[in-house]
Amino acid sequence: MAPSRPRIDIESVFRLTELADYIVPFTVRAVAELGVADQLVDGPRPVSELAEATGAHAPSLLRALRALAGKGIFTEVEPEVFGLTKLAEPLRTDHPLSLRDAYPLLEPDIEAWAHFDHSIRTGQASFDQVHPEGYWPYMAAHPHDSARFDASQQAATRLELRAALPAYPWGELTTVVDVGGGNGAFLGGIMARFPQLQGTLFDLPHVVAEAEPVLQKLGVAQRCTVTGGSFFETIPAGADAYLLKRILYGWDDDNAVRLLSAVRAAMRPDSRLLVLEPVVEAGDRFDVGRLYDLLLLAMVGGGARSREHIERLLDAADLRLARSVPTMMFPILEIIAKTEA
Repeated sequence: MAPSRPRIDIESVFRLTELADYIVPFTVRAVAELGVADQLVDGPRPVSELAEATGAHAPSLLRALRALAGKGIFTEVEPEVFGLTKLAEPLRTDHPLSLRDAYPLLEPDIEAWAHFDHSIRTGQASFDQVHPEGYWPYMAAHPHDSARFDASQQAATRLELRAALPAYPWGELTTVVDVGGGNGAFLGGIMARFPQLQGTLFDLPHVVAEAEPVLQKLGVAQRCTVTGGSFFETIPAGADAYLLKRILYGWDDDNAVRLLSAVRAAMRPDSRLLVLEPVVEAGDRFDVGRLYDLLLLAMVGGGARSREHIERLLDAADLRLARSVPTMMFPILEIIAKTEA
């Protein structure tokens, strides 16, 4: 029997075209990098003024802003005069949940996405196709890209803090170690809200070297110890809680167990480990974690796991899942020692 011809649904064709487009995402990133939204905080301005203020080519900027205005990002209030919209507001640097730095045009990342079919075919990071040394060694050797990556993570952290702060009883804790905590934005955000907390920020030396101004700005530098090292080796011991925020899913099972075992060795019998990352679930529901899952696949070959998969890794490291606390973004997995009474 011959297969039936698909029904023509022009609306679906246009919708798929919109979803598959990368012109708008790249334009958003370029305009964010120029800081156009910052130039509109006092009201609409002619594109000629915006171009002069941002160092852009006025005719090209006009074309970019008109394309974005068609998507509700900026608005052309009169010919060649543009203002902010609700979708453009988060591109302001002074926005409480600013996303201006969340979308850097990182050349190595873009090169990796150009080879993403390799990841889907093989399960391996497409980043390694263009930079065989791997993602983290590449960043360590390229400070400019590493700083821009850290800034993008800080932007994401603002959203994660918004989700995590009301969801978990942080006030019960006195000492916290953020393992792989980057420049300290997440740990510092928690400490700023809970003044009883003493924190330790732990990550690779070149990463934590950028933490001091972040912690100073948050007003927690005097309560936060900054330590450089490898979390596969020795982790600062004896804290009430250990954080792994979007760390575990970046590693294969063997290395994930190594990391969990290193944390377990640092924990007291009554310590808890808090893992914040996507957990895979079946179904059609949109979940931002599914996008992070693909990002990890492209960049480092890792990815999100199911709850059952995570529990198997915990068991191998003498840990067990006590509970899963939902948030507006990723769940907080509260983990304790398997041998705890």
